[in-house]
Amino acid sequence: MLAALLAGHVNFARADETTTLSLAGVWKFRLDAGDGFVWNSPVPDDCPFPRSPTLTGIFFTGRHGDYHCGDTFYPSWASDGNLYSPWTDGITDGVRCTSGGSEENGRRTGHAVMIGDDPLKLVIRNTSPPKKADSKPYRGRYPCGSMMHDGIWYYGTYCLGPSAILVHQGFKWNWPNLGPMPGFQISRDLGKTWAPSPLSPENPLFPEPDKYLGPVKMGAPHFVDFGKNMKHSPDGKAYLLGMGAMDTDPKPRPCIKPGPPGKAFEPNPGCDEDFAHANLSWITADQVYLARVTPSPETINNRAAYEFFAGHNPQGLPVWTADFGKIKPLIEWNNHMGCVTATYVPGLKKYLMCVTDGWPTVAKMTSYILEADKITGPWRMVAYMKDFGEQAYFLNFPSKFISEDGRTLWLCYSANFSPGWNGVELKFNPPGGRYGLSLHEIRLLGSADNSSK
Repeated sequence: MLAALLAGHVNFARADETTTLSLAGVWKFRLDAGDGFVWNSPVPDDCPFPRSPTLTGIFFTGRHGDYHCGDTFYPSWASDGNLYSPWTDGITDGVRCTSGGSEENGRRTGHAVMIGDDPLKLVIRNTSPPKKADSKPYRGRYPCGSMMHDGIWYYGTYCLGPSAILVHQGFKWNWPNLGPMPGFQISRDLGKTWAPSPLSPENPLFPEPDKYLGPVKMGAPHFVDFGKNMKHSPDGKAYLLGMGAMDTDPKPRPCIKPGPPGKAFEPNPGCDEDFAHANLSWITADQVYLARVTPSPETINNRAAYEFFAGHNPQGLPVWTADFGKIKPLIEWNNHMGCVTATYVPGLKKYLMCVTDGWPTVAKMTSYILEADKITGPWRMVAYMKDFGEQAYFLNFPSKFISEDGRTLWLCYSANFSPGWNGVELKFNPPGGRYGLSLHEIRLLGSADNSSK
C-alpha cells in the first residue's frame, strides 16, 4: 500500500471500518474509512520550491459540502462569528449575478453571509442586492480581496479584458488579459449598504498597467486570512497577495490552437499577431507579489498608506518600501503561476498558500499548496495537484474551519465552468466539485517529529 500511496490516489472504501495511517516519517492519524484518498502528482523538474520537510501531502477525507450557488467565494471570518464572502456568476439565495456580460445586465458583484459552524450545514444569504460597477475600458469587473475587520467589510474588485469569450487563431479563450484593481468598496453594516470606491479602472489603487491590456503586478489581490477579525496578523496590518507578470518576460506563453479529438490544444507556431496568449489572465501569471496596509476606511483606498515587498536585504530580512516602482516578486515560477490566496494556520504556526495555474484559461487546471513559517518566505511545496478539479479555481482555506492542531482544514474552490470549450471534456475530481461553491475536508500529512508543533 505504501507504494500506491506515494504514487497516487489511494482509496479507503470500507465504510464500516477505520484505518490508521502510520508510515515511516509520516504523521500518524486515524482515517475514517470511506471515499478518502491521498492526492499526489509528480512535481515538475523546473519547480523552484523545495519539498516541505514537515508537510508532505494532503489527504481528501471524502467529506464535502454541496452548495448550489455562485462561484468566487473568499470567506472572511468576522467578529460576530459569521463568514462574509463575495460571490458572482450564478444564483445565490435566489439572486442572479454576473461580473461579465453586457453593460446593462452584467458587471455586478454579489456579497453574502455564511451562517453556521458546520461547513456541511451553512446557511448562505445575500446581505443586499448585487452591486454594479463601471469597468471601462475593460469588459469585466470581478470580486477579489475581501476582508471583515472591526465590523467593517472591505470588498475589492478587479478588471478583466478584452472579452469573456475571445477567439484567436481558432482557439476560444476566457478573459485572457488581467486588468487593474479599482480599490475597495466599504460597508459599515455587515454588507447591507455600501460606500463605493473613490477609484476607478482608469485611476486604480496601484499604478498599473502602463497601457490598456498591459501586464500588472498586484493583479486580483487577495487578503491573507489571519483568522477571526484578523486575530493572528503579526503586526495588525492587512497583507495582500497579487498575481503578476512583466513586459520583459523571457519566455511568454505560446500561441495555441484546438487539438485533435482527445487533446485539448497544440502549438500554433505560425501566429504573428500582437496577442498575449493569456500570459497574464484571470487565472494565469508568472509571479506573486505582496503588499500591506494598516486597514481603515481612510487608508484602504490610499496608495500612500501601502508598503510593498521589495525583496530581502543581505542579512535575509524582508525589505518594505512605499515606492511601488521598487516592488519585487515574493515568489516566481515562469508560466506556472496564477490566482493566489494564503491562510495563517495557528496550530502549525505556518502559512498555507494556494496557487492555481489555469493556462490556457479553459482547459484542465493545476493547483499547488505551499507552506512557509513567515509570509515573506521561504516557501516550500506541500502538494502539487495536476488537473485538480479537473478545472478547480479560486482555492482558499477559510480559517474558521481549521482544527486546533492545524491538521484538518476545508478547501474552498469552484470547478469546471467551461465544459466543452475547444472540445475539452471535464470531469469532477475529486467527486463533489461543482461550478459554484465547493467545500472539501482535507488532512495534512507530515513529519511525525513535527506533528505537535
